[in-house]
Amino acid sequence: MREGLHEPVSVLAIYSQKTQHFRPMIMTWNGIDYRLGPVDFYHKTKQGATTLHHFSLCDKAESVYFKLLFNARTLNWTLEEYMMADGVPQYARTEA
Repeated sequence: MREGLHEPVSVLAIYSQKTQHFRPMIMTWNGIDYRLGPVDFYHKTKQGATTLHHFSLCDKAESVYFKLLFNARTLNWTLEEYMMADGVPQYARTEA
């Protein structure tokens, strides 16, 4: 995993009243849409009064693994880390 990426991303997420689960479905990063697979790991942390939701998951093709952060106060998504499935991190970034 690449540490310290912390880049803002756009995420389409869903909430199921039936299962009472909230999860990311599609993430857009560097102009590419990634259809996301099931959440492998989820946990919450607190930063002061703010709840942070952490999601670990792959894209549907299982070619890229992501760690996403959802800030419940600001409603912002952040890509914390990513790694290609072959284990070789890709560090391409675009400058704003």
